[in-house]
Amino acid sequence: MWRGYGKTERESGGGIQENQLTNEFDKRLNAVAAAGGDLLYGGLKGIEKESLRIAADGSLSMLDHPLGLGSALTNRYITTDFSEALLEFVTPAFETTWEALHCVCDIHQFTYSQLGDELLWPASMPCWIPEDDKIPLARYGSSNVGQMKTIYRRGLGYRYGRQMQTIAGVHFNYSVPQQFWEAYQDILGDESSGDDFRSEQYLGLIRNFKRMGWLVLYLFGASPALCKSFAGGNAAAMKSFDDETYFEPFGTSLRMSDLGYSNQTQSRIHISLNSLDEYVRDLGKAIATPEPSYEAIGVKVDGRYRQLNANLLQIENEFYSPVRPKRVAESGERPTAALQRGGIEYVEIRSLDINLFDPCGINQNTMRFMEALLLYCLLLESPKLNDEELREITQNQAQTAKNGRNPDFHLRRIGQPVAIREWASEIIVGVLAVAAELDRHDDTDSYSAAVRLKQELVDDSSLTPSALIIAGLEEANTGFFPFALAMAKSHRDYFASTVQPDDVASKKFRQEARESLQRQHEVEAADSIGLDEYLTQYFA
Repeated sequence: MWRGYGKTERESGGGIQENQLTNEFDKRLNAVAAAGGDLLYGGLKGIEKESLRIAADGSLSMLDHPLGLGSALTNRYITTDFSEALLEFVTPAFETTWEALHCVCDIHQFTYSQLGDELLWPASMPCWIPEDDKIPLARYGSSNVGQMKTIYRRGLGYRYGRQMQTIAGVHFNYSVPQQFWEAYQDILGDESSGDDFRSEQYLGLIRNFKRMGWLVLYLFGASPALCKSFAGGNAAAMKSFDDETYFEPFGTSLRMSDLGYSNQTQSRIHISLNSLDEYVRDLGKAIATPEPSYEAIGVKVDGRYRQLNANLLQIENEFYSPVRPKRVAESGERPTAALQRGGIEYVEIRSLDINLFDPCGINQNTMRFMEALLLYCLLLESPKLNDEELREITQNQAQTAKNGRNPDFHLRRIGQPVAIREWASEIIVGVLAVAAELDRHDDTDSYSAAVRLKQELVDDSSLTPSALIIAGLEEANTGFFPFALAMAKSHRDYFASTVQPDDVASKKFRQEARESLQRQHEVEAADSIGLDEYLTQYFA
């Protein structure tokens, strides 16, 4: 029976002894290597990193988006997510992990130069936050598109609660190198159009990533504890670390548990990943299907929009998924329309927690591992998903998020229990083979070393970020809030010690801030219809 995972023989010491990859994966990787050139090297990587602005005392900022950061609507590098206080840093797509990391660092440095006494919260689970109605929504000006963005967020608040929307994360965007596709299509003997072939292969990657997504939570989860001011989900049912902190002793990523982006209403939405047509069809259906509990909220009440509509999803982006197929949309184009126009262009991985111990929230080794993992998912056989396997995937993710470091924890694999260490090691064998191929480009060991580091975390769960956070709380004899606040101050000091206010990057971001304000003004001046008509046309 197909398993979708590599096999490994291990000694009691825990080291990888030999690769016994699935025959088809082995054949594909060898064929890619034999095709000449660096077919796997140079895929484009981009980072979207969210950070809450906080006051000096660690409470959620109530101040407007800093003017020095420009327009949240039109700035290409610095915008906001749900709240006026929830910044989102966006890098361009780069061929190397170093370029992507350098850009993230530059954005942090520039942002701190505009924050005054405020700090950036360094964790995925939020700081001390007030009740829902006190959390400020992000504002984008008076244009139709700006108002629509705020209405959408108001709807999220009504539907899921504003506190839940203050949870932050890191998104890793990745596109396979362009030179790979034609050669790979020849290897597989596929005669479909280039766009159709690429989309089909990306969906295979996504299905395999769904199957293995629990591994990302185990390796990179950094939210095993949270401040008790967060009352979302089932937080009160968790264990108390102290008077101010909830935690799960073996938790990895509470952000990705039922406390965070997993919720009961969305669990009833089934979006197929078996073909692009099915994916677009199911998302469109969810956006057009009324939901009684949302109808009770109302859409436009006393002349004010509470949400964009009363359907299962207001827009495509409301569907929470650890991974999304993406294409850059043209102005005014809906995401599904963009996918229909040109097929899948890249994938967006949304399950990475902010690394509390890293000033930028992510590092090169994380990016290198993720790139090799995604290429492994691409080259591996990827059967269509059925309902039974989808339930298994959901269960594996939920249980890994809350209990993944438990020595007795077992995942479910095609109906059978399997130890998380065993399955993770099998996957890493294949990922390491891909990393070795990536390293051929410049005759280094950087990708392979990044993967081997993650095998150490599989062998010893006390080395994972989530375990280190719990150990840090115990060692400092303090709760999550003061621990994270101290880390926020150390990150601020780090960037202050390296900032160069007149360097090229700072000048670039200052210019972008000024120009973004002008672009927002132009967008507002260009509106020729009212908001009601704009929304009608958008959803038509």
